Amino acid sequence: MRSLEDRYWWYVSRRGLARSLVVANGAPGCPLLDLGCGTGAFLAEHGHGAVGLDFSPEAIECCRGRGLSRLVLADGSRAPFRDSSFGCVVSLDTIEHIADDRAAASEVARLLRPGGVFVVNVPAFTWLWGPHDVALHHRRRYTAKEVRRLLTGAGLEVRHLSYSVFFVFPAVLAVRMADKLRRGAARVRMPNVGDPINGLLIRLMMMEARLSRLVPLPWGSSIIAVAVRPESRGLDGS
Repeated sequence: MRSLEDRYWWYVSRRGLARSLVVANGAPGCPLLDLGCGTGAFLAEHGHGAVGLDFSPEAIECCRGRGLSRLVLADGSRAPFRDSSFGCVVSLDTIEHIADDRAAASEVARLLRPGGVFVVNVPAFTWLWGPHDVALHHRRRYTAKEVRRLLTGAGLEVRHLSYSVFFVFPAVLAVRMADKLRRGAARVRMPNVGDPINGLLIRLMMMEARLSRLVPLPWGSSIIAVAVRPESRGLDGS
């Protein structure tokens, strides 16, 4: 991940989409938590004193290697922060790793200030499950309805919900189906597409990001959502 995420189209476009949604929903300068910060690319690009949390010591060390220091080694469903600590929480392909995703969503709601924004990305469709998911230690994949149910169950209001990786979904589908036919140990496969195609895919995904902010996309290998902690009532609905 550390060797690819600064340049590979999937990582670059995922960060770009998340960043655009943070800005579009009015949370670019507020205290931000990257929940499941991985090896730190989003943190490094965001700035503004953002805090990174991850349960992997190796990930935290990779973040430190980028010169990042506002880091916490912890479980995302039991974050060591006070209530209403952040104006924005970003979670890019993290929730699917947590055993109790409902507890994780409720924890995000606790951490957000009233009016705070949650930007979350997760893998889509259980029928896409394969060696890639096993190697990445996923626990589940989602549908858009399941993501909505997860967020509203935590007391959050869903502002935006769409599938992503829409235009290249047929190619992703072909790769994942081929993976299911392979023998041997499960492993992560990120096909080498070469620099020209990589650049083209990044531009295509940027166009998709603009489109998805206008109209929810009906399919894709990922789901992106924006939810808000209500201003006017507590997390228990009161």
